[in-house]
Parts: sequence; C-alpha cells; structure tokens
Amino acid sequence: MTEPQSSERDDRATDRRNATLAHAPPEDLARRMFDVSPISTVVVDTTGTISFGNRRAAQTLGLTCDVLTSGACNIADWNLFRDDGTPISVDENPVMRVFETREPEYGFEHWIELPDGSERWLSSSSSPILDNEGTVEYVVVSFEDVTALKQREERLTSNHVRLLEFCTNRSAVPPTLRVNGDETRIEVDSVVPLPDGTTVQYMGTDDLSASDFVTAVEEVPHYLDARLLSSIDGYSRIEAHAESTTVSHVFPTLGGRARAVIITPKEVRFLGELPGDVDPRLAADGIREFHPEVELVSEELVYSPHLLYDVVADALTDRQLAVLDSAYFGGYFDTPRTSTGDELADRFGVTRQTLNQHLRKAQRTVFRHLFEKSGADAR
Repeated sequence: MTEPQSSERDDRATDRRNATLAHAPPEDLARRMFDVSPISTVVVDTTGTISFGNRRAAQTLGLTCDVLTSGACNIADWNLFRDDGTPISVDENPVMRVFETREPEYGFEHWIELPDGSERWLSSSSSPILDNEGTVEYVVVSFEDVTALKQREERLTSNHVRLLEFCTNRSAVPPTLRVNGDETRIEVDSVVPLPDGTTVQYMGTDDLSASDFVTAVEEVPHYLDARLLSSIDGYSRIEAHAESTTVSHVFPTLGGRARAVIITPKEVRFLGELPGDVDPRLAADGIREFHPEVELVSEELVYSPHLLYDVVADALTDRQLAVLDSAYFGGYFDTPRTSTGDELADRFGVTRQTLNQHLRKAQRTVFRHLFEKSGADAR
C-alpha cells in the first residue's frame, strides 16, 4: 500500500482540526464554562506548574484562585499519599505519567494534605493536550473531593474486617532463617498485655523444629525470652515475653488482631485484621516504628458477623480477658498443664488467689453468655 503524500496528511490533519473546531464552543464561552464548572479542573504545563485552574479547584485545594494560578503551585510540591500513608513520588504522580506516556489516566484515588494541615480524599483523572507534533503540551486534571464518600464507606464497613498484609525487607528476618530457602509461617494465637507494660505473645508453627523456633524468636530484638509450651506431631507452640510492644501488638491496640508472620530469607510479611472502620494507615504507622520500610501489599474487606467472642470480650474487664487469654493459650487448661497457676500469677504480678479470682469471674461471664445470653446479645 502506498503511503499518502505529505500534502495529503496535512490536509487530513486540517480536516480533523476543522471538524473539532466545528463542535467546539466559542472561546469566550469555553473559558466561562471552565471557570464555573462544578468539577475541580487545573491545567498543568511541562514544568509541572499549574497554568490555569477554575474556582472549584481552588476551593477544593484550600487556595485562592490567584494563588492557584500564580505560577507558584507545582505538582512536585503536592503532598499526595496512598491508602497506607506512603507518599506518592513525583514519578508516580499520574500527571507526570501522562506527560511520559501520552495516555490518559482515570479514577486515581489518593489523599492530599492541604496547606492548613487538613486531609482530603481526591479522585482524579488526567488527560493530555497534544501539540501539532504529537508532544504533550499540557495535562488537564479534573478531580473531585470524595472525603464524604470515604467517611460513609467507613461507617458502612463497621460490620466488616480488613484483612491486611504488610511486607518489609530482609533486615527483619532472624539471622538463622536468612540461609534457609523455605517459607516459614508462624501463627499468632494471642498477644496479652501485662501490668508492667510488657506483653506475652503466644505463637505456633509446624515449619520449624521446636529448638529452631525458640532460637528464631529469641533473635528478634524486642523479645526478652521465649519458652516452649508444647511440641505435638511436629507443631510447636511457644510463649514469648516481649518489650512494651511488638509488631503483632499493633493490631490489637487498634481493635483488631494479629494473624500470622510469614518469613522468607528475603522478606517478612505481617498478616492481621482491623475493624472495617479503622484506617489501615494507623497500622502502617505503628509497624513503621519497628520497620520503617514496611509497605501495605494487600487489603481485603470481608463481612464479619457479631460473634460470641466479641460479646464476651466486651463483657470482660481488660484484666479478666488478659488472664483468660494467657491461661488458655498458655496451656493452663491442658492435661498435663504447660503453665501452672503460680507461673501465670507471676506473669501478672499478683498472688495465686487473685489470679484464681480473675479466672473464675472470667469463666462465669463466658458461661453466662454461652448458656443464657448468647441468643439475645450475639444476633
């Protein structure tokens, strides 16, 4: 097939431009429409500076129109963040990607920190304006404030839980597990706060021998000691005494629970759940106190009915729940016992008599809700 001559291509381009202009509003009307549009819209030039912006955009961004279009607003200075609170770099900004790819990007959600320190959720779409040579001359960005929708979504998710997975790098891997090519999954049964500010964590795995399991946990800096509770059919359970907080403790402090820790020679992943209306950024911030490089890699919102556990947990005092958790996961009710009453009393800094009182009251509450009130309170 013969390629069209240059003059033919020019004629076709002219025809397309004329067709476009035939459907375009007059210049003055187009400008007035832009100014009064109910959708926040800005036009960004190749330097990243906002060349034009309408009133709605200025209002959404908490600026005046004069400041917005003064040439001082550059997208490189915008504080944009993902769901988990990690900042969005200039290269990842959809506007910069449109300049690079010449392709539009739609429905990009993020939150932004405004000049007054407040936060707003935005949903934006970006499209290129090409010059005669096909180079991106400007990018048009339209965005909406979806903060109210996000807040409504949070209210609607109060009966849901968020299943979260965070990942950090090799620096978090215990030294003895850095040379083993296998994946190690450690289930987190419970994290119990103690009166002295420390915590006890109950964990189990069948991916390590009992001795290797204890060694790996003791290599983690914030654990003070670890004690083997049982090893049955290749599954080992331990009790680990930790400093004031741990990564796994971050989840229960936000009303959720830790689920598991998955370790490979190259990374560590933390699995946990939060109530559906709790911002996952709070968990990310807590974990970053231990591992600054951690990232949220997956999130799933699932329905969670009001279970008997939730009813009972609400009915117990914090001390009763902690004692019952520690007794159950520590093996106090097992035969033979893997934790004695004296050992539990010592953990909580109370007498054996006081420990027994806490246990009896906790058990009575559990039985009362199980046999008398579960039908009324748990549905």
